[in-house]
Amino acid sequence: MSQVTDRFRSSTFGWLRGTLAGWGTVLMGLGGLIGAALAGGGVVPVPAYAPLVLLVLSIAIIAWKWFENLATSYEITPERLIVRQGIFVKSIDEIELYRVKDVRLDFTLINQMAGIGSLTLGSSDETTRATPLVLRHIDRAQARREDLRTLVEAARQKRRVREVDLMHEDM
Repeated sequence: MSQVTDRFRSSTFGWLRGTLAGWGTVLMGLGGLIGAALAGGGVVPVPAYAPLVLLVLSIAIIAWKWFENLATSYEITPERLIVRQGIFVKSIDEIELYRVKDVRLDFTLINQMAGIGSLTLGSSDETTRATPLVLRHIDRAQARREDLRTLVEAARQKRRVREVDLMHEDM
């Protein structure tokens, strides 16, 4: 088996600090915490448990996101990208790097401030033929994209593979 050059997961903390959904979840939790403190003193005319529902809901969302990110990991070797999914029922999928056609990096302004991004891989592999593989909320996404592109080029040169785009012209 090839030596692993990089191993990573989607970042739950990156999602919290780098997306509007993450910010909303944190604000909902803070609102629930502050509301619970104020409701106990009778300042706010709502049942005492109502703000706690917001706090519990935000904790549940964060736990769900963490569990989701824990269930998927990525490994990059000089020859392939390995996607491991699942906790109880596991699956392992490999994408040969010489088959990768495109590596796209997407990030919003908030993602840039948090240092995360989403990598989208298109390839001729069965895994990504119908829909591209999207790796969301990845720390150091820009550096990982460049590393991946370098490995893709090296894998192509090693196998002496070239990509040829064929276009059909309608008459």
